[in-house]
Amino acid sequence: MDEKQKKKLMWQLPFLMLLIVGTVLIISHQQSTPYRQANDFVFGTTYKIVYQCDSDLTASIRQELMRVDYSLSPFNKESVITAVNQNREVMLDPYFVEVFNKAMEISRETKGAFDITVAPLVNAWGFGFKHEQMPTKRQVDSLRQIIGYQKVALKNGKVEKQDPRMMLDCSAIAKGFGVDAVARLLRDRGVQNFMVEIGGEVVTCGVNAQRLPWRVGVVKPSEDSLSTGHELQTILNVTDKAMATSGNYRNFYYKNGRRYAHTIDPKTGYPVQHSLLSATVLAASCTVADAYATSFMVMGLDNARQLLEHHPELMAYLIYDDGKGDIAVWFSPSLRHKIEE
Repeated sequence: MDEKQKKKLMWQLPFLMLLIVGTVLIISHQQSTPYRQANDFVFGTTYKIVYQCDSDLTASIRQELMRVDYSLSPFNKESVITAVNQNREVMLDPYFVEVFNKAMEISRETKGAFDITVAPLVNAWGFGFKHEQMPTKRQVDSLRQIIGYQKVALKNGKVEKQDPRMMLDCSAIAKGFGVDAVARLLRDRGVQNFMVEIGGEVVTCGVNAQRLPWRVGVVKPSEDSLSTGHELQTILNVTDKAMATSGNYRNFYYKNGRRYAHTIDPKTGYPVQHSLLSATVLAASCTVADAYATSFMVMGLDNARQLLEHHPELMAYLIYDDGKGDIAVWFSPSLRHKIEE
């Protein structure tokens, strides 16, 4: 080594030592920073948020969820969406606009399988924010006239409806959006390791308290309307991903010996009748995963698989009845490496 190389090395050593010390300090700080939990009720369900942070963010998380509720909950009499449904003058907040636009986009992609204008039909079948008697064929046909995402639009800061009787229900996308909103809040606060879960919809980032990837179970479908069974079909590695599940195996009822599931097909006006029992979707955002999970439950197994061929950014785990009384599974090939048996 000549004199010039020695001098260069002498200049580089302090910077190398500083880098090593800084890295050690960062790792040490990450390991000593506690993981915290926030648990409560929102949107008619429970939530659990685990995050690594020096400070307690419970109040901020709760405030963020209340913002989403005030914007998108049809059960909240003071919400923006309630005012829209009642044709009252209201200032549309950014959350409502973001969700509305994304809902319209996914409605177009799914050719109407996803449709936030389906609220009157959902209510008529007894699964919405109003509980009415089972509709007659005449009533279903009448309600179908005021259903259709093409019949509403955002113009000049207002929701324009082709018929004032039209109502919006964002339940199939708002929960996922709420998960994304909290995840966004945590990232803005510098949190790098977290899991946000609301009613089974999830976003994760980084690692858990054991410094391992986040893993989330997919519940095995069973006719358990009280949601007491939690047998898992499989476990997925969902680190740095969003995951949402929709299924007909819990929210249903029997009348006159016939089973009625809560997923309503906007095109027919009736609860869906096909072999798909649950759809779990992994995507970049929980808003998207939530909406597509519902869409697949409307579309059924074959149509869902066809759509997935055109959306490689999505991964799906579909559980269905094989026609012989047994449960079968189909999943996206790209999901294979995330399945942990």
